[in-house]
Amino acid sequence: MTRVWRRAAAYSLALSALLAGVVTVSAGIGPVPVPARTVLAVVANAVVVPASVEWAAGGAAGGPLTAGLPLRVGFAHPFAFPVSETHEAIVLRVRLPRILLAAFVGVALAAAGTVMQGFFRNPMADPGVIGVSTGAAVGAVSWIVAPSAVLAFLGPLRPLLNDGAGLQIAAFCGALAAGFGVYLIASRDGRTPVATLLLAGVAVQTFLGAVVSYLLLHSGESIRRVTYWLMGHLSGATWAEVTAAAVVVPTLVLVLFAYARDLNVLLLGETDAAALGVDAERSKRALLAVSSVLTGAAVAVSGVIGFVGLIVPHGVRLLVGPDHRVLLPTSALAGGSFLVAADTFARAGVAELPVGIVTAAAGAPFFLYLLRTREVYEL
Repeated sequence: MTRVWRRAAAYSLALSALLAGVVTVSAGIGPVPVPARTVLAVVANAVVVPASVEWAAGGAAGGPLTAGLPLRVGFAHPFAFPVSETHEAIVLRVRLPRILLAAFVGVALAAAGTVMQGFFRNPMADPGVIGVSTGAAVGAVSWIVAPSAVLAFLGPLRPLLNDGAGLQIAAFCGALAAGFGVYLIASRDGRTPVATLLLAGVAVQTFLGAVVSYLLLHSGESIRRVTYWLMGHLSGATWAEVTAAAVVVPTLVLVLFAYARDLNVLLLGETDAAALGVDAERSKRALLAVSSVLTGAAVAVSGVIGFVGLIVPHGVRLLVGPDHRVLLPTSALAGGSFLVAADTFARAGVAELPVGIVTAAAGAPFFLYLLRTREVYEL
């Protein structure tokens, strides 16, 4: 047991360092090159720490963390490295939000893909196997093609939605509807057979794919925007999206990690799992629900990015083995590095490419290379 956790910690620390390095290098790549040392200086200068706490005479004061309290909290920047305003603006306002969002999306897709491959005991499964990605596509394309029809279902939220937020909410709702719809279709008498769930997912994916095709036929002048979204992209990322992802993604990945042992036992089959004291149905419901929400959140902000949830868990499994206590955190961190690197390549060329094209073009040959040169672990 101790050896397993030591392996997990060692691999996770190494991959965390790799992710930090990839993020740093990526932030310096672009039409205006920025040295890695300058990138680190810009990030350090942005750090703030509480410097003082005072009682405010005459009532409440302070920022949002002290709202309603008679406190005034002062913040200070502990670092003041000399950095040009141009480099600071490029790194903090343009590149870093996109890079960090790519890291969180990669973590989410790789973690969900790891769970799906273990859940279905199939190394070819990915986060979209139960129709979550296609459901998100239906929601997003519906918003782009006929926003008024989508707004009719959002009730009191309508005045609060701009175009970007509406698109993301529509995609997220479509993803959840597809994922939980497949679960309800496949469940009977309190049980959800894995084979039935897989077949239901394929059927729902096919149907939703037909819906997307129908919407494309009626997209008119919006077809370019629809196609771009379906290819996956991370352009236009904001710090608000990064903040939301920083809360949602790590939390849900930790929940999945709490079920790593159950996932290992489920690989033996539901009968053996019950004999070992694992409530198979409860574990399956939790794994499916959290994976669907995680995938839906990722697809909502990035569009459909293929191959991350397939190639990364499978490639990492060839290196660290099938134990999900090690595989899940390492796959998640490797997924973040992979998507950051892919997005950097996508935006660094003469013309920016949708990142989904890059992940597919890079992932498929690497996948074939691993299959030809490494032993494949059975699930």
